[in-house]
Amino acid sequence: MSAPLLKVCDLRKSYGAIVAVAGVSFEVMPGEIFGVIGPNGSGKTTMFNSVLGQIQPDGGRVELKGRDITGLSPLQLSRRGVGRTFQTLQVFGKMSVRDNLLVAAQEHHGSMASRLFAPGDSGRGAQADALIEKFRIGHVAHQLAGELSYGQQKLVDIAMAFMSEPDLVLLDEPCAGVNPSLVGGISVLLKELNRERGGSFIVIEHNMDFVMDLCHRILVMVEGTVMAIGTPAEIRSNREVLDAYLGN
Repeated sequence: MSAPLLKVCDLRKSYGAIVAVAGVSFEVMPGEIFGVIGPNGSGKTTMFNSVLGQIQPDGGRVELKGRDITGLSPLQLSRRGVGRTFQTLQVFGKMSVRDNLLVAAQEHHGSMASRLFAPGDSGRGAQADALIEKFRIGHVAHQLAGELSYGQQKLVDIAMAFMSEPDLVLLDEPCAGVNPSLVGGISVLLKELNRERGGSFIVIEHNMDFVMDLCHRILVMVEGTVMAIGTPAEIRSNREVLDAYLGN
């Protein structure tokens, strides 16, 4: 067995008397697609943001490749191989699709001096073009991102997370607001990226069919705690999970 890529131990976060995350622990293995599900208010997003440095946890430890990354900033985490998307789109509407990807790469690679003296595309043009082809958005590569459909912007947003060549990508509701006809395409795309690049993904998502089809293992959160961790088959057959979440 290889060592975990990500290890979260006893993560805790409270807001006054409200306990949002109450001692969550889990591991994500290299090459694994790991899902996180739970009812609204179960603490998924707070846990996610505590891991990613968006907020400071009150306690616990987060390790990446065996090294403590607890409390590091999002930029520091990005430079250690962590990418992410947000629930809300983070694209630059007045820039082209291709330039959006280039900006994402420039944000996370090199110093200010190296950017100033790099080629106009900071040497990342070929990488951006490869991702544009992979995400099947070549026909809109030079359009302004703000002119695209919501689903196309979602693809651009996800592609931007891969421009930093991360070992771990955390995807926050990648299917939210997306036309159902595109959901299957996103699942296929993520499976291809996982297989070809070997990276690990953590996916928070309410679309249960999407999660069950995509993920190797799934963590179920309820009231800030871990109710269950298992394969899709194990989660489907877990009576506690069915009663607390899936049954609703």
